[in-house]
Amino acid sequence: MTDERRDKILDVLNSINEPITGSELAKIFNVSRQVIVQDIAVLRAKGINILATSNGYYIPKPIQNNDNIRTIVCSHSGYKSIEEELKILIDMGAKVLDVIVMHPVYGEIRCPLMIKSRYDLGKFIEKVKDAKAEPLSSLTGGEHIHTIEIPNEKVYDIILKKLDEKGFLIKDC
Repeated sequence: MTDERRDKILDVLNSINEPITGSELAKIFNVSRQVIVQDIAVLRAKGINILATSNGYYIPKPIQNNDNIRTIVCSHSGYKSIEEELKILIDMGAKVLDVIVMHPVYGEIRCPLMIKSRYDLGKFIEKVKDAKAEPLSSLTGGEHIHTIEIPNEKVYDIILKKLDEKGFLIKDC
């Protein structure tokens, strides 16, 4: 029964393109959230790449020649600037896939975000503040990279302009 449930959890995670919370999985399988957390831990221990985002669990899918994926390099500090930067992106219709920092010792550190709405952003900011967590970019003096999915090139150009106007965009990298 337990192995069968874990296989079905994998089926769900592989069939969706958005994160799903432990509570949602618990409802689907009629178990407690803690059982799901344990199942996810076991699946991860087996080498399955299940990411825990602020919006739930997610198995990354390969990006297949998506012309609408871009990276932007930004720098700023503080929660207010994080929220302001992310609002620019999502209000223009971009989906913020991740944040990356290039640590001088550990190299690339990448964390999934999967933020596509003000609701997602609110949950992310609340979680960061509740945890009293320092932003990942605090490891690199505020400099960080986002992978974003954009609706089209025109929107991307507007995003770059708005980020530049705020002083967030690093152009020469």
